[in-house]
Amino acid sequence: MKRVAKNICVAVTGVGAIIGQGVVSSLRVAGHDVRIVGIDRNERSPGTYKVDVFEKKPEASEDTPAYLEYWVNIVRKHNIRLIIPGLEIDMHFLNRNRAWFESLGVTLALNTPELIHETTDKWKFGERLAAIGYPVIPSMRPPRNWQEAVGVLGDPPLLLKPLQSNGSRGIVRLADERDFEYWRIRTTSEWMLQRIVGSAEEEYTVGVFGLGTGAVVGPIIFKRRLSSAGNTLEAVVVRNHPVIERAVELLCHSFSPVGPTNLQFRVEGETAYLLEINPRFSSSNSLRTAFGFNEADMTVDYYLYGKIPASPSILEGVAWRYAEDFVKYDSHPV
Repeated sequence: MKRVAKNICVAVTGVGAIIGQGVVSSLRVAGHDVRIVGIDRNERSPGTYKVDVFEKKPEASEDTPAYLEYWVNIVRKHNIRLIIPGLEIDMHFLNRNRAWFESLGVTLALNTPELIHETTDKWKFGERLAAIGYPVIPSMRPPRNWQEAVGVLGDPPLLLKPLQSNGSRGIVRLADERDFEYWRIRTTSEWMLQRIVGSAEEEYTVGVFGLGTGAVVGPIIFKRRLSSAGNTLEAVVVRNHPVIERAVELLCHSFSPVGPTNLQFRVEGETAYLLEINPRFSSSNSLRTAFGFNEADMTVDYYLYGKIPASPSILEGVAWRYAEDFVKYDSHPV
């Protein structure tokens, strides 16, 4: 019989956005009786009504003593046992302050410091992939001109990518020299160019739960269709994909992730090109829960109780995301 933890207080950050809301929904159907404290800067979102208690983030920067004091107060006020980051910025904040939160007696649902650091910069992570012999998407740092880019990477279109971003944020498709000249002077962060590999019809998002040894629970593989923001709009469960399964095994053996980890691929022939690794919950976490792979449930088991999650039975099917109204009435009709 599954052990049920009674009345544990779990904090989930970013409940105003899709990842945090997915984590909350997954905790609600998990096998643990949890009290959820939702955290976000935006107090006017549906996520604030899905949690047991909402705490608004202060306007203070994450690097100030005032922000740390905010966390001291809510940890003590609610007796928070576990913190799950639902935003990348929160993951980095918690990662920088691991020892400080440990002194408060709080467990953080974080991946390894090494993997968090390595995946921050796309160019450097590409170099790391090459070092382990993994096929890397043909890329180059800002070229002198368009002709050099095409000479190295091949015929357009090409992709301009910020070195530090997540999802599809900041990625621009360049069709010609005019696009190149326009965007290279308007992109303020460091960037690189990449060849477009595979096709949108062969794009996959993969979830694993890492055990820190190279072994993982999973994978669960979705063939996906994306929104303009880089989130999954449609997900089809893929039961058997040897090319991706081999890629996931090699990458997890090399990087030894811990906890919820998302790998994104485009397949071209017999090569699964890695688009990125997200060393955290991803936007498709609630979709994985719907098919039997509940990362939030695994997180409570693993991080709080040291229990290795059992391999779940994954259902087959397809899931879609769509807009739906959420209405909160201020009064009842008379």
